[in-house]
Amino acid sequence: MESLTISQLAHEAGVHVETVRYYERRGLLRQPPRSPAGYRQYGAADLRRLQFIARAKQLGFTLSEVARLAGEHDGDSDGANGGANGGANDSADSVVRAARAKLRALDEQQRALDETRLRLARLIDICEDATSEDCVALRVRG
Repeated sequence: MESLTISQLAHEAGVHVETVRYYERRGLLRQPPRSPAGYRQYGAADLRRLQFIARAKQLGFTLSEVARLAGEHDGDSDGANGGANGGANDSADSVVRAARAKLRALDEQQRALDETRLRLARLIDICEDATSEDCVALRVRG
C-alpha cells in the first residue's frame, strides 16, 4: 500500500480529517512521518488502527477505553507474552473483557430506562384524567 495523506486516511476510515488530528493529539494515533513537502504520510497500520478506533467508538467505548485497548494491543504485538500468538490472544481477551463490561453497563442502563418508561406511562395514565386527585399535585400554578 502506498502512503496515504491525512484526507485519504480519513476518507478510507470514514472519519473527518479533524478527527485524525485529534486522535494524534490524544496519542491514539502516532505522529506520522512527513513528506519533503511537509504532508503527513500514513500507512496500512495507521488505517487499521483508525478503523479500530472508529469501530470501538461506534460500539460505545470511550476514548480512554479505546486508548487502553489499543495500548494493550500495542504492548502485546511483539509477542512478548510468549509464543507467536500470545500477544494476539491476550489482546483479543482484553477486547472480550471490555465488551462484556460494556454490555453489562448497557443492560443496567436499559433496565433503568425501562423503569423510567413505566413510571412515565403510569403518570400519563393518571394525568389523562383531568380530575384525577393524584395528578393535581403535579400541576404548576402560574
